[in-house]
Amino acid sequence: MTIDDCYLLGSLGKTHGLKGFVVAFMDVADLDEYRSLKSVYLELPGKPGKLVEYGVDKLQPQADDRALLKLTGIDSIEAAEPLRNAKLYRPLAELPKLEDDQFYFHDVIGYTVVDAVLGELGTVETFYEMPQQDLMGMRYKGKEVLVPVVDELVERADQAEKKLYVNLPEGLLDVYLSPSSRERDEPDEFDGPDTDDEPAEDQK
Repeated sequence: MTIDDCYLLGSLGKTHGLKGFVVAFMDVADLDEYRSLKSVYLELPGKPGKLVEYGVDKLQPQADDRALLKLTGIDSIEAAEPLRNAKLYRPLAELPKLEDDQFYFHDVIGYTVVDAVLGELGTVETFYEMPQQDLMGMRYKGKEVLVPVVDELVERADQAEKKLYVNLPEGLLDVYLSPSSRERDEPDEFDGPDTDDEPAEDQK
């Protein structure tokens, strides 16, 4: 199993107690759906790109995005400590199937962005999952344009045409294409001081 075959489920934090439990931060919509999780793949610190499969003995939700996780064979704080900061992965094939107009972020990378008014704009490059709001990074006229991922702006994805349909607010693109006020106010070139009105030298 490789990272390209998986999606990022979350990451591990500090140990909890003496019997091998660790705190898991889970990037999922409904943590309760993962109570019966049987296994996970870990990308361990210092070993980028390499996944190791672990069985899951118990996953106990503690908050909307946090759970206590007990992995098979990890039975002490000493065994759990090296797992701190590991990343958790699950196979892409196990992602729940979505409705026709819905999409997972990784599915639409490279799609053409089509605005309801302006038509084809650019290409989806990446997504930024922020605490307050997810953002889509689109390449448009050589610039990266960030679009909030909300239903009002990002309408649907067409997998057959590989297009993402949006309804951008007026002026959003101009924010990224227009030079900043500082750039507009700066002179093109500095020619040095005007010597015609130089003051006389100080008298001694």
